[in-house]
Amino acid sequence: MKKGNAAALLPIGVFLVLYLGLGILFEYGMKIPMGFYNIPIVVVFLIALLVACLQNRALSFDEKLVLMGRGIGDKNIVTMILIFMAAGIFVGVVGRSSAESVAYFMLSVIPARYAVAVLFVVSCFVSTAMGTSVGTITLITPIAVAVATASGVSLPLCIGSVMGGAMFGDNLSFISDTTIAACQGQGCEMRDKFRENFVIALPAALLTLAVILVLSLRENIQPMELPAYNLVQIIPYVLVLIGGIAGVNVFVVLLIGILSGSAIMLGTGAIPAVELLSSMGAGAAGMFETTMVAILVSAICALIREYGGFTALLEWIQKVFRGKKGGQLGMGLLVGAMDIATANNTVAIVMANPIAAQMAENYGISRRKTASLLDTFSCVFQGIIPYGAQMLVAISAANALGRPVSAFEIIPRLYYPFLLLASSLVFIFLLPERKNRKEETR
Repeated sequence: MKKGNAAALLPIGVFLVLYLGLGILFEYGMKIPMGFYNIPIVVVFLIALLVACLQNRALSFDEKLVLMGRGIGDKNIVTMILIFMAAGIFVGVVGRSSAESVAYFMLSVIPARYAVAVLFVVSCFVSTAMGTSVGTITLITPIAVAVATASGVSLPLCIGSVMGGAMFGDNLSFISDTTIAACQGQGCEMRDKFRENFVIALPAALLTLAVILVLSLRENIQPMELPAYNLVQIIPYVLVLIGGIAGVNVFVVLLIGILSGSAIMLGTGAIPAVELLSSMGAGAAGMFETTMVAILVSAICALIREYGGFTALLEWIQKVFRGKKGGQLGMGLLVGAMDIATANNTVAIVMANPIAAQMAENYGISRRKTASLLDTFSCVFQGIIPYGAQMLVAISAANALGRPVSAFEIIPRLYYPFLLLASSLVFIFLLPERKNRKEETR
């Protein structure tokens, strides 16, 4: 192992200071809507990479390029990028109208007094099927506002339920950016990570549902009129979900989803053939920033590792967090801190991956457990920070529909992220670790 060198962590510090500092300035100082997301994160990472290249004069620039190339060319990074592209094409093909169909169908067959619980369950399903919490919130929040307006139930409760369900799927979906980044970064199968995650997420989801039911049953909810819907378009999502759980190769699963989605969208006349091709391209292009972040972070981390930065960080972590359970908590707090600084859970996981992999080896934590912890804790923090994309999109959607609401009204109603954190801590500290006959070693 390289000798520890804390100064090698400077590029990460530069990134965090620039991104977090400018984000706070834009969002709260200059009052720019979605201020954090007006900062070109790729440019900030390029600055951090420049700082890394200027360090360690013992290595020539050509030698540093070789190191960066090895980091970017890692099998897990290449696989991650290809999955990002395929997942983007899938979402582009299928579109997002089917999410509304699921919501309206359930609201039509379940009594109105359970409407808020339906919003939570629908958000869980849609986000798991689509693999995007922001997309789910964008689609379901207008329905939540309509439910609150028509039924008289609390708007913060409705939006908090949607956000909680969205983070459930963000954490578990096989095509979520966070799942892809965590699994590929740790070299574990998505099915194994899902199983590890599910036993933590399910109790939190069931408790959240119980809390929502108790609160909503106190309200005097009125019936509402619902628009028409088409359930046929959810078939590709269901196929992807079933294939992922069954352990089918993720590329095969996505190919099935793309082909079935194309056939259904063309067969139902939902989209012309030419527009379908454009949607594929738009879906893949939508993954550009995520892909570039993965590439740049891989290059930066390769240099930091060579300079001894990760060794220094690990030495500090091992002094603070002792034992296997302490290591798991340290891993969760590490990715949580990254998420607070970047307001992006996928970026947080990509940044934490190499450090977490070394921690897992040192503490004897399995790949599946490591991937699960990274994804779960990143979703906990991303689900509650007031400047995250999820919160900002929800508030923006409500304001656009004439129902203004603030982040600090919604945060106390975010039952799922808080219960997910509690569930995670229970599984780390109070319950014995589940054994796996095929437990892997690093």
